[in-house]
Amino acid sequence: MSDISPPSTESVVPAALPVPAANVPAPSTSSSWLGWIIVGAAIVSAGSIWTAWNTQQRVKSIEQELFRRQQDNAGQVAEARVLAKQAQDVSRETAARAALLETRLNEVALQRTQVEDLIKSLSQSRDENMVVDIDATLRVAIQQSALTGSVDPLMNALQSADDRIARSKQPRLTPIRRALAKDIDRLRSTRVADLSNLLIRLDEAIRLVDEVPLLNQAPTSSNPILVDGGTPGSSRKAAQANDTASAAISGTSVTQTGHRVVGWAKATLDDIWAQTKGLVRVTRINRPEGMLISPDQTFFLKENLKLRLLNARLALLSRQSATAINDIQIAQAALNRYFDTSSRKSQLLMSMLKEVSSQSPQTVIPRPDDTLAAIAAIAGTSR
Repeated sequence: MSDISPPSTESVVPAALPVPAANVPAPSTSSSWLGWIIVGAAIVSAGSIWTAWNTQQRVKSIEQELFRRQQDNAGQVAEARVLAKQAQDVSRETAARAALLETRLNEVALQRTQVEDLIKSLSQSRDENMVVDIDATLRVAIQQSALTGSVDPLMNALQSADDRIARSKQPRLTPIRRALAKDIDRLRSTRVADLSNLLIRLDEAIRLVDEVPLLNQAPTSSNPILVDGGTPGSSRKAAQANDTASAAISGTSVTQTGHRVVGWAKATLDDIWAQTKGLVRVTRINRPEGMLISPDQTFFLKENLKLRLLNARLALLSRQSATAINDIQIAQAALNRYFDTSSRKSQLLMSMLKEVSSQSPQTVIPRPDDTLAAIAAIAGTSR
């Protein structure tokens, strides 16, 4: 609203006041003062009128402004109410969404916890199954090694178990890996004899018992050697052949016939002497009990020796090395007491039994006790 400027004093004074003539007499002092008072009152009245009008205009403009502002404020209040209502609706919707999100978040957290528990249980179940499988595999390998007498099944089972645990990458199975490494090193450092070779040697020794000569058995080659290098019978036949040849050459020569008769007589006497010497044999007896075995007892002696070696064979198969060594020592004592130890077959049999006796303690395969103990500890803690 534009302000109205007040009117100037010049417009208030009448424009057409008559100028007094020169011949009009000058008014009196009281009338001049009265005129000035009237003029002043007129000026004051005009100023008051203008001020009142100006004030009224300003009040009108202020009222208009207040009305306009009141209308604006009412519009803003209505808009603010609408916005407040919208904001309230939005806040309610936001609160509902927040509550829904919180509920879903709790559900997701619960599901995540359940999934973690499930994964953990599955992992533990897988580890437990693997540990149980390794334990069963090792026990089967121990039985296979005991039956075959070889360390290969047990060694393969230990190495396979170590590879499986290494692939699983589970820290809780580390004690089992340490125990596996210890058992593998001990198994590699243990010298194990070939059981099949020992059993073959025992079978050969059992077969050789029937061929070993006893002390009371007469030697097979007892024919004496003659001066001419032949046996008595062969000397006599040779002499007869020589006589026949010489008779055919010389005819009826008396000298040759006499030589022939002398040679034949000499060969006959030598043959009789050899047979006579074979009837008597002088031998030094160091073990009298061996010479007193009768032919009937010889059969049972050899059969008992075979049974003793068979017991040693069964002891080796059952991994009872002490029993096997005891049976072999008893068989060696029987060989030294009743059999001819100077015979080549006796010496071969003694060497076989000595070799089997020396290698019998090496047939025991060490058990993986550290690994089995570690597996039992892990299985106990998991339960």
